[in-house]
Amino acid sequence: MSVSLYDMTLPELELWLVSQGEAKYRAKQVFHWLYKRRAADVDDMTDLPQVLRDRLRATATMMTLREVARQVSTEDGTVKFLFALYDGSTIETVIMRHDYGISVCVSSQVGCKMGCKFCASTLGGLIRHLSAGEIMQQLLACQRLLDQRGERVSSVVLMGSGEPLENYEAVIRFIDTVTDPDGLQIGQRHITVSTVGLVPAIYRLADERRGITLAVSLHAADDETRSKMMPVNKAYDIASLLKACHYYYDRTGRRLSFEYALIRGHNDSLQDARKLADLLESLPCHVNLIPVNYVPERNLSRTPREQIKAFVTELQRLGVNATVRREMGADIAAACGQLRAEHAREQV
Repeated sequence: MSVSLYDMTLPELELWLVSQGEAKYRAKQVFHWLYKRRAADVDDMTDLPQVLRDRLRATATMMTLREVARQVSTEDGTVKFLFALYDGSTIETVIMRHDYGISVCVSSQVGCKMGCKFCASTLGGLIRHLSAGEIMQQLLACQRLLDQRGERVSSVVLMGSGEPLENYEAVIRFIDTVTDPDGLQIGQRHITVSTVGLVPAIYRLADERRGITLAVSLHAADDETRSKMMPVNKAYDIASLLKACHYYYDRTGRRLSFEYALIRGHNDSLQDARKLADLLESLPCHVNLIPVNYVPERNLSRTPREQIKAFVTELQRLGVNATVRREMGADIAAACGQLRAEHAREQV
């Protein structure tokens, strides 16, 4: 059975090539072609011996993503891809432009089973985990597009479809290759992993003391409200989640980010803002307020603009570092799961 070259970290690639009868140093050459020169085919690796290229072609695979759709925002240059995998499943990937650089948002699963009421990704549930190579191929497809303009990905966010910490091993393997000096060489501080709050995985990540940013989807300041919006809260309530977040900060020294989707009539009152401020009082963090996106399958609406302004002002008055997320690609349905859901409806 063929192995994916993109599934392997450099040490794993070294071991595999040695097992194939090749010299260990060949791994860095292959890695260089994959990540520095972004080769799309084994035949592009022109400084490798023909016998090695033949062996790679016979025993390994490279690209397995196929672009199904691409949308480009005329408002801010956001690019959204819908990719098909080898089994026909589809995932989304987004390129976003900021004042501080270019970020790419990748998916870690096909679908999602977390059941958050405001998210399109969870419609249809979880299909399967992505491999590290499938996550990597999303990033490389974006970087190849940027290469045409002499641009470079400066940060990576695992906030696409899926719960990254449920697919822990593949996500960590992906991060190890992204940050490898012989790989894409993007620093850990420029990588953000989002989670709905899988407490055991947060402790595990904290103990590994990585320098990545953890973004926790909170979305409510009390258990009753959060449990209605996020079923995961029934397994890991806010108290246990915040305890894990404090542990993460203590072990890594990295300030956490909390995602808070403002939903009209559910979690957007000034009283909600005060409860949120009390909850986060002793934890170095940033609150990212997100005006909820309209999802046809959900009966939720976004908080009015003036109420959003009042909410963030109240948080800031109470000493919470909070901002409202700038909407990216609003004209192309760039929110997580929207393009995939549209494609699925069209196939019916």
